[in-house]
Amino acid sequence: MLTPVVDDDGAPFWGYGTQGELRIQACANPDCGELRFPPRPCCPHCQSFDSEWRRMSGKGRVWSYVVPHPPLLPAYAEQAPYAVIVVELAEAPRIRLVGNLVSGPDAPLNSVPPERIRIGVKVQVVFSRSGLPRWVLERP
Repeated sequence: MLTPVVDDDGAPFWGYGTQGELRIQACANPDCGELRFPPRPCCPHCQSFDSEWRRMSGKGRVWSYVVPHPPLLPAYAEQAPYAVIVVELAEAPRIRLVGNLVSGPDAPLNSVPPERIRIGVKVQVVFSRSGLPRWVLERP
């Protein structure tokens, strides 16, 4: 399994993930408040360096997806076919996260057949033991 490369800006995202929370960085300037992902030190809207981490519901919808054939990484060949999805967050449609659609937090990548995926289907975030966000169908 891939592990995240944690930098100073993104460390809180991964830390919250290990606690089972999806939080997104937001500008703490009261005149702005824009959410941003990926995390970065400065707000691209108002240039403020003040930020906070807002808890999200973890609900979203599949905005796009791909089923790699053959898998891009040889270590994942035995789990193919599997889906890599782009999720648009319900409360922040401009924020999109990439992950896998699985049947549970630590399920194999191929635990949901690619034929079940549709653009617009509702999903909910779950977290692996390592804090990696993954996605399950809201109504399996």
